[in-house]
Amino acid sequence: MQETRQNKIARLLQKELSMIFQSQTRMMPGVMVSVTRCRVSPDLGICTAYLSVFPSERGDELIKNINANEKTIRFELGKRIRHQMRIIPELRFFIDDSLDYIERIDELLKK
Repeated sequence: MQETRQNKIARLLQKELSMIFQSQTRMMPGVMVSVTRCRVSPDLGICTAYLSVFPSERGDELIKNINANEKTIRFELGKRIRHQMRIIPELRFFIDDSLDYIERIDELLKK
């Protein structure tokens, strides 16, 4: 179970990462990336971010691109939160496919 401080840091990181992805995806029409949730390790050294990608067919391609540019994203995040945190956490990105899962269940229930 996460502590209160971890939850506050996770919300801050989720907000800032979503703003970074929003500014970056403006250059790519037809693509939307949103941060659905963030989890922070107890020592605040690792942040696991779950991303929802629209359209979902391009999810694997975008995750590879995001992981390749992880250092640049971390640098941008560091510039944004340098006054709130002393150590900028290491970032890990994963696809959040819960919306696809819900859609699939709805399809099955309609049949």
